[in-house]
Amino acid sequence: MQPTMPRGKIYLIPTTLGSYETSDQVLPSYNIQIIFGLTEFIVEQVRTSRRFLSFIKHPVPIDQLVFHELNKTTLHKDISQYLESIQDGKSIGLLSEAGTPCVADPGAKVVEMAQERGYAVVPLVGPNSLILALMGSGFNGQHFVFHGYLPIDKSELIKKIHEMEGNIFRRSQTQLFIETPFRNDAMFDILVNNCQPVTKLCLATDITLSSETIVTKTIALWKKEKPDLHKKPTVFLLYK
Repeated sequence: MQPTMPRGKIYLIPTTLGSYETSDQVLPSYNIQIIFGLTEFIVEQVRTSRRFLSFIKHPVPIDQLVFHELNKTTLHKDISQYLESIQDGKSIGLLSEAGTPCVADPGAKVVEMAQERGYAVVPLVGPNSLILALMGSGFNGQHFVFHGYLPIDKSELIKKIHEMEGNIFRRSQTQLFIETPFRNDAMFDILVNNCQPVTKLCLATDITLSSETIVTKTIALWKKEKPDLHKKPTVFLLYK
């Protein structure tokens, strides 16, 4: 009887939320040890992943590492092939583009398939802008919902904002969402012009960077002071 080859694992690897210079502040040394032991990665963009691994000085030459690209056009059969090494006993890494894998980030399909096959999935500790923003907001951290990106159509967007605001007061539920950075200022204007004056808005910008700000004010107070959010990664949070 042939012995059963032990299966590998898939490690869910966070990266920094901005400059790699903060890696020693936001990534545990254990993560780096795990990364150094891997030579195969599933990534959103090969170029930026190579840059990150070079920055942390991966001991294996970058050209000898294996990268599988994961994006909106990746086929199911391709993802299946990406996981073949695990079946053969080799561990691989799912490397986030920024922050934490699978949370407001691609990768869930990979993990879903790994779970279906009974592979060990190991999430590593790292920065997540949503959780850090919630922690710093002063809002309800026991009952919250993340909406991702809101509708682009203005009428649909305003409708969604009113729906979220209703959930704040009916359910005491914190509302989180994000926007494409170059549309942040427009989103701010729509919020202050359509939310109730007593509603609280937290703007969590450049999380973990030296320019980080997390500020909570009522809509009435925000109307008196417009921040500069243009092209700055920002998490928007609403509460009462």
